[in-house]
Amino acid sequence: MYASYWGLREKPFENTPDPRFFYASQQHREAEARMLYCIRERKGAGLLTGVFGCGKTVVGQVVLKELNQERYRTAVLTNPRLNDLDLLRLIAHYLGASPLAATKADVLIQLEMILTENAKEGRDSVVLIDEAHTIQSPEVFEELRLLLNCQWQQRFLLTLLLFGQPELARNIDQNKPLEQRIGVKASLGPMSFEETSAYVVHRLRVAGHEEPGGVFSYEALRVVHDSTGGIPRRVNRLCDMLLLAGMGARTARIEPPLVQEEVAGLQTA
Repeated sequence: MYASYWGLREKPFENTPDPRFFYASQQHREAEARMLYCIRERKGAGLLTGVFGCGKTVVGQVVLKELNQERYRTAVLTNPRLNDLDLLRLIAHYLGASPLAATKADVLIQLEMILTENAKEGRDSVVLIDEAHTIQSPEVFEELRLLLNCQWQQRFLLTLLLFGQPELARNIDQNKPLEQRIGVKASLGPMSFEETSAYVVHRLRVAGHEEPGGVFSYEALRVVHDSTGGIPRRVNRLCDMLLLAGMGARTARIEPPLVQEEVAGLQTA
């Protein structure tokens, strides 16, 4: 709607995890590097935590995009609020099991066969569970731990990545054997003002703006950062509305009064 007004090919602040718009701040680069290390060095399990909206999902997508599709077989679960059997069946499905077994014993046999066959063919199996903080059952965490017992020729047959909000780490701590299998940990937090400014400019550039540094004034970006706490999802929501409001006001640049007006509107909505 506002893209042509601002000289953009597309909207830059959609709240969907699009790897094209991934902004590699230092902490996001570190998280990506740690998860790739966990996978490539077969460390068993990796843990990425962070507050909601800080970019965990897009980090996962960027990590998986970096993997050689011939070597790696991946399963991505975005809704793990399941019982232990259904979670195992879903993992088996995404790793290629067909038809799916009905009983837990048969599903586990099916999974072990898939993992072993992948290893024999020189492939690594990776399971990424996003929103893992929503797992409520200790039995589910125990089944995930037991999956890591699948080993062949002194190597893990599976790399398990668990992404979620900070309470995920506390939940895992309650299963000490699982916690001890977490070979790599990383966390994401709010962006600094400098990172927020670079993030906004980066997304405008990817969306096609020829002079992305001129859309928001320095002072406006300061208000954007302070009002969003540097959380990418909040930044996206606010900046999206600012571009719309800027078009309505026929302004050539986003300035603090407009930001303050939109922040007030979002707070009362």
